[in-house]
Amino acid sequence: MGWQRVLTYLKFLNDTLLIRLVEPLELRLKKKKGPPKLCLCDHSLRASWLQEILPLTPQGLDAAPHLSDISGHIAESITGYFLGNMPGLDLAWFPERGAEPEVDFSITVGEYRIPVEIKYRRPIDTHRDTLGLRAFLDKTVYNAPFGVLVTLLDEVCIDDPRVIALPMSSLLLMR
Repeated sequence: MGWQRVLTYLKFLNDTLLIRLVEPLELRLKKKKGPPKLCLCDHSLRASWLQEILPLTPQGLDAAPHLSDISGHIAESITGYFLGNMPGLDLAWFPERGAEPEVDFSITVGEYRIPVEIKYRRPIDTHRDTLGLRAFLDKTVYNAPFGVLVTLLDEVCIDDPRVIALPMSSLLLMR
């Protein structure tokens, strides 16, 4: 099966609201770099199909630490779907380009772009885990006033005043 057929099926699933395709951020009118990022719209369908429950609470992750990596992917998917449904926002993701590291999502509001990085785990390395955000913020072409680091817990303290740490539970309460 070729990649064009797979992309056609993915676009069909995007239209049925089973998944959301998040296109890569492209500022120039050139060919897009990178495939779209997939965000699953309904994780209960995933849980019923695969017959597995993934914990997303700190207590659940403490009880099953071996599921923390996949729970991080699910948290990224939940955040992407949530941000993609907010009216007035344009959501994209920023693939790794040369010396610029990947950023999970970029929200465009008017002329501003706000990078969002999801680090859904307990030990947050304030330097390494914010590398993509800080690189995005340092480029003036992106016009980013601040960046958001979505975390598992509320007690994350970042030294850079341009990076706001926000637990996913608080982010999902916005509307």
